Amino acid sequence: MKFDRRITPFNGRVAAERLRGRVEAAQFTKGAARLLSVPVADLLRAPHGPRERQLLMGESVTVYESRDGWAYVEAARDGFCGYLRDEQLEERLPPTHWVRAPASHLYSEADFKRPERAGLSFGARLRVTASAGRFAETEDGFVPAAHIAPLDEVMGDPVAVAALFLGTPYLWGGNTRAGIDCSGLVQGALLSCGHACPGDSDLQERALGDALPDGAELRRGDLMFWRGHVAWVAGEGQILHANAHHMAVAFEGLEAALARIAAQGDGAVTSVRRGAWVD
Repeated sequence: MKFDRRITPFNGRVAAERLRGRVEAAQFTKGAARLLSVPVADLLRAPHGPRERQLLMGESVTVYESRDGWAYVEAARDGFCGYLRDEQLEERLPPTHWVRAPASHLYSEADFKRPERAGLSFGARLRVTASAGRFAETEDGFVPAAHIAPLDEVMGDPVAVAALFLGTPYLWGGNTRAGIDCSGLVQGALLSCGHACPGDSDLQERALGDALPDGAELRRGDLMFWRGHVAWVAGEGQILHANAHHMAVAFEGLEAALARIAAQGDGAVTSVRRGAWVD
């Protein structure tokens, strides 16, 4: 049976119980729920291997195997599978809020003049335990109350969300304000607006919205795909994307981008897709 290792919880030794009868494994398990306890962690293809994606504080995973200090996990947000360090995960009470500012900090006290403990990126999740004036107290420290929102509060315009990342350095497999790639930019924006979204551009092209016919008029919020790349249509003849040409999240003229991408050997647009988030 052929399967996509990125989104199939099976590593050759253990597999998710729901895959019984579909794959051969020494052990099938329902796994154990854990939360990421560090600000950001690379989800690796293999122990000590390359980064596939990044997970943020408070995100939920299912652990299927713990071996030699490494946990084989499936991310709740998109089903992406890979390896995290055991010490990056904890059994915690569920988060109540998320960081909706482009970036924030955790402080040791409810005082912005005190040293920060850690940086947090847009999308990180926290369990708020008390209010402390302009700060919210969490199990990891204090965060500015203006930077967070309840988990059920979503944003409305994914292109506006993506624009919060303008100037963020391009980082292959990145999902944070410190570094992000094209598919991470799309995923973060859609998740914050309450829309499910896979983690890689090829998966996004297959799953998101409906394909537009050739020559259709583009609207703000449409997604434009190339082989291995995705960009937001930002309107007024521009796209917004994390790209290795600018090495950053940037606006770019659509016609110039089409010519540049074709000239560098990455081909023509493979599809344009429109989802429910487009007015």
